[in-house]
Amino acid sequence: MTLSKKQKQHLKGLAHSLKPIVQLGNNGLTEGVMAEIDLALSHHELIKVKVPTDERELKKQIFAAIVRESNSVEVQVIGHIIVLYRQSDEPKIELPRI
Repeated sequence: MTLSKKQKQHLKGLAHSLKPIVQLGNNGLTEGVMAEIDLALSHHELIKVKVPTDERELKKQIFAAIVRESNSVEVQVIGHIIVLYRQSDEPKIELPRI
């Protein structure tokens, strides 16, 4: 799924007040963390995930892996936080038309 610029702007606005639902720990990106991300996306559609690492390249790789494994769309990255969107079977968030 790809989002238009208008749709991403809409989602960024909705995500502004959200707190990170999932935060990676010392073990990094584990199957348990991915299961939590998947569950959160199924329930909320739009979530924030915090990856507390100072290594830029490692953070980029983790973000890419999360997007790929969760079949979600990266809406925005700010510092250690990535905003993800994945439409559920019964959409809760109505996206603007393209």
